[in-house]
Amino acid sequence: MTAEPAGAVEPPVLTAVRGHLGVITLNRPRAVNALTAEMVELMLSALAAWRDDDAVAQVLVRGAGDRGLCAGGDIVAIYRDMTTGEAGSTRANGERDTSASERFWAREYLLDAIVAAYPKPYVAFMDGLVLGGGIGISAHGSHRLVTERTRSGMPETTIGFAPDVGGTLLLSRTGGAGLHAALTGAHLDAADALYLGLADHLVASEDLDAIATALESEDADAVVARYATTEVPPSALAAGRAWLDDAYGSESPAAVLDRLDALGRTGHEEAAATAATIREKSPTSVAVTFEGVRRARDADRLEDVLADEYRVGLRLLQGHDFPEGVRAQVVDKDRTPHWDPPTLAEVDPAAVEACFAPLGDRELNLTPAEVAGTAAKDAS
Repeated sequence: MTAEPAGAVEPPVLTAVRGHLGVITLNRPRAVNALTAEMVELMLSALAAWRDDDAVAQVLVRGAGDRGLCAGGDIVAIYRDMTTGEAGSTRANGERDTSASERFWAREYLLDAIVAAYPKPYVAFMDGLVLGGGIGISAHGSHRLVTERTRSGMPETTIGFAPDVGGTLLLSRTGGAGLHAALTGAHLDAADALYLGLADHLVASEDLDAIATALESEDADAVVARYATTEVPPSALAAGRAWLDDAYGSESPAAVLDRLDALGRTGHEEAAATAATIREKSPTSVAVTFEGVRRARDADRLEDVLADEYRVGLRLLQGHDFPEGVRAQVVDKDRTPHWDPPTLAEVDPAAVEACFAPLGDRELNLTPAEVAGTAAKDAS
């Protein structure tokens, strides 16, 4: 037996088959398991291998460490791509060369679509932090388990981006509450995640290892039914449904702010605080997110929503607010982003519409064969 080399680095995704359970463990605990391109490829490979393997009846996805399943995509890598590009190059049209981020999203969104269509039970432990890209690899699954430690959400407007990984579709299903979560980027507890339809069941975090062991030999439905609690704490979003539907039923983000301000003047403290929170976000991101959620409400397929989100993402990569937001929140951490334009009133509706325009030969076309795993394997 050969000894492990000193300081050997484990892969960022661990896979194993235990009994009839395929286990995927995101393994970057110091980064709260933030997704990288390598991690996406490893997940794609595992799911493809297990799809037609009769020895694997169901799949479990969980995160290493005690901080959470996944804090989203590796935003620092995306920032480097936006600010330096591939060797600092630009395209013929003068755009920054953000090819690395574009490739990452194309593969990540394929992964999200595969999760949603996976033919075997796909169990996700949504414990601790589950943000952004972490939602994509969990909330599209068939068995989504939150715990008392869960803090989930789509906080993209804080960094000048917009909800992706199918997040606009997920947050379009519950009226004002979903749009509230999208625009404010609020962290959601287990009860709110259940109310918004991001998760299915609440379990105790201390039971996760026992659940994983039981899944090795028992059916996912039976295991989840045994451990899930029916005593779910009240959801703050559910309790606020009346005022959230009132405010977010407005026809534009500016009208939402007007309605929140009006409620605030009547003494509604939550509405006033919400208006202040939205004004702190990137105005461009708020406008684009509002439009994205509106469009997602009418979508028939997740793949169509992912294509829209991909268009938006590529446009925001070339803009001002996305790199500025990451700089302020993640890189320099001064928490003082300088948005351009600085107010929602100054956001050009035509610029928002342009974010959703087709990309020509750069479109994200997720074919049924790719999502079903029957297409020829991508050489990448």
